[in-house]
Amino acid sequence: MIEKKILQPNMQKNLQIATFAAGCFWGVEEAFQQQKGVKSTMVGYTGGWFEKPTYRNVCTDKTGHAEAVQVQFDPNEVSYQQHLDIFWSIHDPTTKNRQGPDIGSQYRSIIAYHSSEQELLAKKSKEDLERSGQFKGRNIVTEILPASTFYKAEEYHQKYYQKRGGGSCYPVYSMRS
Repeated sequence: MIEKKILQPNMQKNLQIATFAAGCFWGVEEAFQQQKGVKSTMVGYTGGWFEKPTYRNVCTDKTGHAEAVQVQFDPNEVSYQQHLDIFWSIHDPTTKNRQGPDIGSQYRSIIAYHSSEQELLAKKSKEDLERSGQFKGRNIVTEILPASTFYKAEEYHQKYYQKRGGGSCYPVYSMRS
């Protein structure tokens, strides 16, 4: 019992954070929650200049923030590259400020990196995807930028589909098709 108490804090230090925006944060969170090695997720707002935004503020499209999800994960169970693969497969990274029926800068595609290693992996994955020809000449508009302040969204947005028995914001764009 004592040993577990000592190991638990050490295990927590090994966890990493990843931040992604890919449209409606409900669906993005749901996709990452399914991944083995994910310890927690939180939806919120990032990338803007407006302090302490609410959903109502962000929906005005005047805060600079995007709906995003932060993923806390154990890199011994799931790699950052696997998270990037999920990210690219759940949305269309060639549409600026839009995913499915959702329109506005709050729905833009962003990878917010937390380390130089995440930055390099994100840029390489974007370049590889652009070279693949999967999007038939359409440019990938995903922003890759340093993580900034992340504001937790209101509680009713957290684990939205889990609380309501599943769902999806819009069709999944699979890299495998």
